[in-house]
Amino acid sequence: MGEAYIVAAGRTAGGRKGGRLSGVHPADLAGEVLKALVARTGADPATVEDVIMGCVSQGGEQAVNIARNAVLASGFPESVPATSVDRQCGSSQQSLHFAAQAVMSGAMDCVIAAGVESMSRVPMGSPAILALKAGMGNYMSPNMQTRYPNIQFSQFAGAEMISKKYGFTKDDLDAFAFQSHQRAIAATKAGHFDKEIVGVEITLADGTKETHLIDEGIRFDASLEGIKGVKLLVEGGTVTAASSSQICDGASGLLVVNEAGLKRLGVEPLARVHHMTVTAGDPVVMLEEPIFATQKALKKAGMKISDIDLYEVNEAFAPVPLAWLQGNDADPDRLNVSGGALALGHPLGGSGAKLMATLIHNLRRTGGRYGLQTMCEGGGLANVTIVEAL
Repeated sequence: MGEAYIVAAGRTAGGRKGGRLSGVHPADLAGEVLKALVARTGADPATVEDVIMGCVSQGGEQAVNIARNAVLASGFPESVPATSVDRQCGSSQQSLHFAAQAVMSGAMDCVIAAGVESMSRVPMGSPAILALKAGMGNYMSPNMQTRYPNIQFSQFAGAEMISKKYGFTKDDLDAFAFQSHQRAIAATKAGHFDKEIVGVEITLADGTKETHLIDEGIRFDASLEGIKGVKLLVEGGTVTAASSSQICDGASGLLVVNEAGLKRLGVEPLARVHHMTVTAGDPVVMLEEPIFATQKALKKAGMKISDIDLYEVNEAFAPVPLAWLQGNDADPDRLNVSGGALALGHPLGGSGAKLMATLIHNLRRTGGRYGLQTMCEGGGLANVTIVEAL
């Protein structure tokens, strides 16, 4: 079995709902990342043998194979194929797994794994909601409803279940949310995101043009007192909007090659894919699966959590990474060192490759060797990827 190397890793800076990136069509947004990946390596776009792109809400402007539309929008040759992947929030992390598997097998030498979500232009869950309103049926089949009677799968409910199980208070979650902002602010001011961010030209309200380079969701004036003042989402619960991931517009991508691809491009790799795992568990609690997926991945890889220098655990809700830390006896100082989705935003299908771009650049910046990425996914799924910085 061959190796899979990541030779370019980038993402757009996040845009708030209705914010700076809301005027950009998602195919164009993703296309900017595709162009940047080949530009950073000097690769001929024609050498890309497939584009695998994660996207969760595949409707409206993200329908009809958003991956292929992004390829056409990017100006890549028409000969470059593409396909769209939905593993919920792990969609573009799964894109990386598929790309790595393709080059490791030798079936392909050069593949782009990417992700995109314009949550301003295609609201979360809109394909299912609109279909239900149009009388086109519920995604939960009669057999599913028999198996899970009177249950509506809800990530918000799952987050509260985790808080209760692990004994987290609202104060615990608020403190973690504040930390996420503080780390994101520090990383931004120190220029730690500069190597990963792909600039996107936007048109402002006055008609002037500007390049979007800073994550719009970061509250640079965030205070713990202000976060504590945010109302609970559910009476008697622990989670607020401040301890939930931000709705976000964004795109991300990774250029993945094998040994033959390295020689063809003539570039040095940033990282090597060391291990990949995907697991499934309780679809009701839903968000706890990264704990068990990590344990399985480490066992299969013959590693201990202490072998991992940095972790990226998606901050879908604050209880998720907090429970992951507890469940894996992990070091909080190695977790999401540049902040996470509570501050930077969570562009659903774009988050997997986004987190990997951050993880790789942080490993190389700090001199770390191994990094682990995982995230909770709708349906009780979780991907885990371990990479080695080179």
